[in-house]
Order: sequence, then C-alpha cells, then structure tokens
Amino acid sequence: MKTAIVAVFLLITTFMAAHVLMAAGDPAPRKGAPPAGQLQKATFAGGCFWCMERPFDELPGVVSVTSGYTGGQKKNPTYQEVSAGGTGHAESVQVVYDPAKIGYDKLLERYWHNIDPTVKDRQFCDVGSQYRSAIFYHNEEQHRLAVQSRKALEMNKPFKGPVVTEIVAAGEFFPAEEYHQHYYKKNPIRYKYYRTSCGRDKRLKELWGDLAGH
Repeated sequence: MKTAIVAVFLLITTFMAAHVLMAAGDPAPRKGAPPAGQLQKATFAGGCFWCMERPFDELPGVVSVTSGYTGGQKKNPTYQEVSAGGTGHAESVQVVYDPAKIGYDKLLERYWHNIDPTVKDRQFCDVGSQYRSAIFYHNEEQHRLAVQSRKALEMNKPFKGPVVTEIVAAGEFFPAEEYHQHYYKKNPIRYKYYRTSCGRDKRLKELWGDLAGH
C-alpha cells in the first residue's frame, strides 16, 4: 500500500514539475497590456463626432460607439458649452471593442483614414480646439501602439503636410446628449448634407486616395 502511495506521489510531482517548466517557457504579458478576455475602450477625437461613429460601427469586433466630450476641465459639459470652445473638451467617440476579434492597431488604421491629421485645432469646416484631432490612450500598450502608428504614418504618408494629431492620456469621458448618438442613422439626410457641405469626403480623398474612410 505504501509503495503504491509513493508511486502516486512521484507521478503527481512529475506532472506538476512539467507544468512549471511549460509555464516558464510562456512569454510574459507585455507591460501595460490590458487583461486578456476583457472588453476594452478606445477614445478618438476627429472633429464632428457625428462623422466618426459610422467608421467604427462598421468594424467587426466593435461592440459600441458613443459620441461625447473628453480632454477638458468641466464636468458634465453640454454641447453648447463644448461647441463654444470654453471647456477644453474635444468632440470625440469612445469605442468599446473585443480585443479577441479586433486589435487596437486596426482601430488606429480606421481612425487615421477618417481624419485630416495635417491641421491643428480644426477638422474640415469646423474650427477650434474642440474639433482637434487626438488619440486618447487608456493604457501603456495603447500608448505604444499609437506612437508607433504615428511614426509609421510620418514615414509613409501619402500627403505632404505634417502629422500634428495629439497622443495624450485619456481622461474622463462624458457622453453627449442622446440626440447626438448615432446621428447618421437618426437623421441621414441632414447628416449627408452636413458631411458634404463641410467638404469632409473631398478632403479625405485628397489625403488618402482609395484608403479614405476605410
């Protein structure tokens, strides 16, 4: 009986040792990376938030897109306050996504192709810091990827202008009023008129060619 117990003990010990060795060979998680298996947030400012929802809504792996305000000083700002330019906020969108289905790098690609990164404190016909372009990172991994993405763009950009889009740590995000959420679905005619009259698609085509909007 004792021999049998010793044999079982040795078998268990060997099994555990093997697993320790296997675990030791696994790569350590990247510093600053979010926990695996959890939904993540990404926040981008690219001018009028009406025009930034649809590009992300269309991506597989994106769970939700919310228009709102971030990067300012006042809590719970209204649209009137932000659009007047006195709160420091930028119109932005917060994207909730499943990292198992889409990577942050893909979100960055979609972001760049839907903005004009060559102008400061404006986007298309909208002027002011509230319409600035900015990537608001939520962790060190997003920061690393955003900086890497901007450097790659600076080296391979299909246009002549400089890349002035900010990369800053995300602060508190305040959802915009309900009538702004998914405006392109609620008011498609007004949305298309605004987008066209603002010259957004024309300028995106000039900057990105066939990549514009994608």
